[in-house]
Amino acid sequence: MSIEVAGLSAIVTSLSSDAHTWNLVYLQLVLEELGVRVANLGACVPDEVIVGECAERRPDLVVVSSLNGHGCRDGVRLIGALRAEPALVATPVVIGGKLDVAASDNSARLLSAGFDAVFDDTAGLLPFRSFVRTLAGRAGLPIGTR
Repeated sequence: MSIEVAGLSAIVTSLSSDAHTWNLVYLQLVLEELGVRVANLGACVPDEVIVGECAERRPDLVVVSSLNGHGCRDGVRLIGALRAEPALVATPVVIGGKLDVAASDNSARLLSAGFDAVFDDTAGLLPFRSFVRTLAGRAGLPIGTR
């Protein structure tokens, strides 16, 4: 059984230092399976491009994925740039994947920097799916199963 979330739009992106793409395609497919419209910005996206695309598209959710282990460092910088843009101050932004080369728990640091949720690469997809479902519910969007 899959959850369907009608009406949400999301931007999926990696960070400027991360060249991995399969994770972005996978996240796009997961979100599309949930009924979310997705714009996939791809790999090695500079912060200013992410901010510009988000300001222009005004998504309901921004999903940042990292596999190279620099997600915490690059993510703190990116969320600062996103939150500095007045149109994006309240936009839900999440980050997940391999966020540190030392396998440290950087969740508190990323949350205090401005991310709405942090998804560890070992937790699986259930927490992410639950977050998307909750986001749709708060927006008053229909949620069902298919």
